[in-house]
Amino acid sequence: MISFRHHLVSLVAVFLALAVGVVLGGGPLSEVGRTTDDAAETSAAKKQDATATAADGFADDYVTATAPSTLAQTLKGESVVLVTMPGADPEVAKQLGTLVDTAGGEVVGQYAAAPGLVDPGEKSLVDTLGSQLATSLKDANIPADATTYVRMGRLLGLGLATRTPGGSAIDDRATSILESLKGAELLTSTAAPTKRGALVLVVMGEEPSDLEAGGDVVMAGLATGLAQVSQGVVVAGSTGSAADGELAQLREDETLTAAVSTTDSVQTGAGQVTAVLALSAVTDGTIGAFGASGADGPVPVG
Repeated sequence: MISFRHHLVSLVAVFLALAVGVVLGGGPLSEVGRTTDDAAETSAAKKQDATATAADGFADDYVTATAPSTLAQTLKGESVVLVTMPGADPEVAKQLGTLVDTAGGEVVGQYAAAPGLVDPGEKSLVDTLGSQLATSLKDANIPADATTYVRMGRLLGLGLATRTPGGSAIDDRATSILESLKGAELLTSTAAPTKRGALVLVVMGEEPSDLEAGGDVVMAGLATGLAQVSQGVVVAGSTGSAADGELAQLREDETLTAAVSTTDSVQTGAGQVTAVLALSAVTDGTIGAFGASGADGPVPVG
């Protein structure tokens, strides 16, 4: 017969075992199996990321290698002006310029919009300067009912753009407008312009901190005004901006989409080629939204 003492010792042993199990379960040893699982998951995630990076690299390399044949002569004889918004990647702008050359076109001017030009908080400055220029330049033909940013976009266009395919000289009116914008610290030249260009490629930059503050109205107005005095305008933004950012809002503006083409994924090689193809399409009257989330397809067809 098992003695009471033996039974008590057995019970104590059981409780000790349970206690040790609880301690181990909540202590360092409890992580042994979990750590192994986490390490496996981390390793798998790293491999997946590496694979995705390799795939992205391959895609960009492929686009770069095939760009000469894809873009060959699509912009032959065309003059292009590059306009970068605040925060735009200089390398992206540089690559776009190279692709314009590859397509047989010529970048005749490169300009950078200063933060004040697109900051809704600086609307008073933009409105006052626009009004003064519209009044002093009798031949500017700015509609009296033009909104602040459409008027400024039109003035900007008269300074750097033209409807003549091969481009036009920078005349006294254009010089006056450009000098006024530079004097007000709203615009700078990133490369000495040789003439005004027929096509305008606008490269979007950093996203507005508050999309409800009116940033899309600013961009829409400027681009629409530019389109009114040029042969065509393409606004190129990032994949993220097209998903739920400023570019997505621009694509909902019917006034803009009737006159201006938009492309997304400009941070990628494919997106850059698409932007240049969209410039070419504009010369044939094709306007649309192109890219990874473009409503009119990844690239202009036809």
